[in-house]
Amino acid sequence: MASEEELFASVDALLEEEPQLPPPAERARLREAAGITQARLAQALKTTTQTVKNYENGRSEPKSPRLEAYQRLLRGWSEKYPAHGVPAPSRPEAPETVVVLPAAVGPEPRSVAPPKAPVTPAVPERTAARRPAPSARRPAKQAPQPVSDARFPHGPLAVLDADGSAYGVDGIVLDCPATSVPELAEWALHESGVGATRLHRNGKDSDPLIVLTAAAAVKLGLPERLEGHEQRRNLRLPDDHPVVQQVKKAKWQLTQRGFGPWARIYRTAQGTRRQCVQLAVLSWDALDERSWPGVAEMEPADIARVLGVYARRVITPRGSTAVSGLELMTALRPPTRAVRDETTGNWVPGRNPGSLGTEPMDPAPPEATQEHPVVVGSGWKGGFLNEEAYQWVRDVDLLSDEECHLPYAVGLDLNTAFLAAAARLTVGLSAPEHFHGPQFNPKIPGSWLVDLSHVELDPRLPSPFTPTGERPDGPAWYQTHTVAYAQELGYNVQPLEAYLRRETGAYLDPWHDRLKTAYLDTLADLGVTRDLDDRAFLAAMERHKEADPVLAAVLGAIKATVKGGIGKLRERPQGRRYRDGERWPALERPTWRPDIRAAVISKARVNMHRKLLNMAKLTGLYPLAVLSDCVVYPSPGPSPLDFLPYAASGKPQPGGFRLGPSPGLAKPEGVQEMLWAVDLMEKGYNPARHIKGGDAVLDEGE
Repeated sequence: MASEEELFASVDALLEEEPQLPPPAERARLREAAGITQARLAQALKTTTQTVKNYENGRSEPKSPRLEAYQRLLRGWSEKYPAHGVPAPSRPEAPETVVVLPAAVGPEPRSVAPPKAPVTPAVPERTAARRPAPSARRPAKQAPQPVSDARFPHGPLAVLDADGSAYGVDGIVLDCPATSVPELAEWALHESGVGATRLHRNGKDSDPLIVLTAAAAVKLGLPERLEGHEQRRNLRLPDDHPVVQQVKKAKWQLTQRGFGPWARIYRTAQGTRRQCVQLAVLSWDALDERSWPGVAEMEPADIARVLGVYARRVITPRGSTAVSGLELMTALRPPTRAVRDETTGNWVPGRNPGSLGTEPMDPAPPEATQEHPVVVGSGWKGGFLNEEAYQWVRDVDLLSDEECHLPYAVGLDLNTAFLAAAARLTVGLSAPEHFHGPQFNPKIPGSWLVDLSHVELDPRLPSPFTPTGERPDGPAWYQTHTVAYAQELGYNVQPLEAYLRRETGAYLDPWHDRLKTAYLDTLADLGVTRDLDDRAFLAAMERHKEADPVLAAVLGAIKATVKGGIGKLRERPQGRRYRDGERWPALERPTWRPDIRAAVISKARVNMHRKLLNMAKLTGLYPLAVLSDCVVYPSPGPSPLDFLPYAASGKPQPGGFRLGPSPGLAKPEGVQEMLWAVDLMEKGYNPARHIKGGDAVLDEGE
């Protein structure tokens, strides 16, 4: 419930935006007539709250004339500006005011706690979208129900099979009569009822996604596989392909990426309604096995369920999980919002506070890559940030006899370590500025040239300042979190130079909140909940992937979205024809921000070292190896319970590694014999890479 000052401010703002309403003097009279004075407002708000509850529950009780007058005022505004089913952001940017923007750029009408349910817009007619009789095929299981939107009654996406059946979420099966790609685009936009509501009031609705099975692709005239050197190298159809010509002849357009595994077909928007359809071709490897394990081989109904749960909990897929992770950042922090032009009085797009804006921004030279134009063009020779994930193995000579005689090596993996690092992370939003000899401030994000070679740490632990774990040998560039950790350890830091940003903000907060909720909810559906004790947690983790293959695939996609989204912040150039100093396509988007990527990885690596140091203090144990978010410890038993620190009460000791499903907590990664780990270390291999069995992929955020 908003405070009295916020409530009056909201109502006054609404009144000022309506030119036909009475002047302020008349408004004051209306307020006085309503009988709501500052002295009695708190009691009136309490009474209003109870009245609303009674109203919604169908009960009635005597109302005062004063309260009825005030409720009529609020009810009138709620009916004048009905909601459109737009979900509120995870962390409101304004105090307790739910803002619902219309599709067009215009004023932001605010609805202030009306005592009446919002008016639901009428369901648009769908002439070709039908619900046939129950299919003989196995229907998809029920997916979580989001906030409904009458404009998209059939969910965010559909999986089209060759017989014209389009499988949607919640077991819906639609008839799709399209026999060509242009017809499919028309059906998807005007008849399917497929799409999704914007994730932020200033954002855009998600375009309908139609996923094509191999048979459906062939029926529409597409090749089952992309064949030939050119097509495989470019991962798209050639411009003279008949389907591409059909699309152009029907006055549709393709993006610069062409017709590939994730094709976007669009026309110029008519008024405020976008005309864009996303297609995903399963047989062209649209769903990468590493990010969507086993999904491409599922039945269409189950594919629809996997993608539907992901779309509702994360975002409607718009490409790889890395692309979707990056798009989620923009969807939750739109670059623009409607602002009033003081000269004309019109509403125009303006910078949305806390976002990255609409224009790309060049990084500081040490934050860039060696091939970046700001480096090549300036002849920069001053070094670069090296904020990467850990790849460290302890020197075998530093193993004690007691450690070597322990029977087991046990691996621990931190849940979505990059996601945990993104929580409450302050990053720069403006361009970098160069400073000489600055005073270090841990609250200012940026890059600092500091000499940390004097920091003395136990050689049985990796250095927190380098990804290799080796001690620095002189001045180097570090992100703010790395330098702040040196200060936290009690060492003096004196930066020589710095590139800092004046405008800052927690840009990734809504991204973190949404992905964390999606991750925990999906784990809970698989039987791994936060209320489990450590033994029950270990037992649940052993069987969670077998509980439901569909949800297990969603969980894998969520984790890949975190890693890939962070990696996309510093996407490197691709293609053999690229030459150093040329701009590549990723540089033209505002979300090409290597400094934000460095901040996440720096904080994640510092978090890891802090736990390693605390573990040594609590247990006397030192790690054998670390690979990104996985650490291997010698252990007297095969379980993490055999070496993790616990208090006499049985509760985990704070500061060290703790078991649990939340981001930043640990889960078992694997167990092997100690002799196996020592043998790998002697050969120069990293036990953390192989502790699970096979070859683990380095989690670099790439």
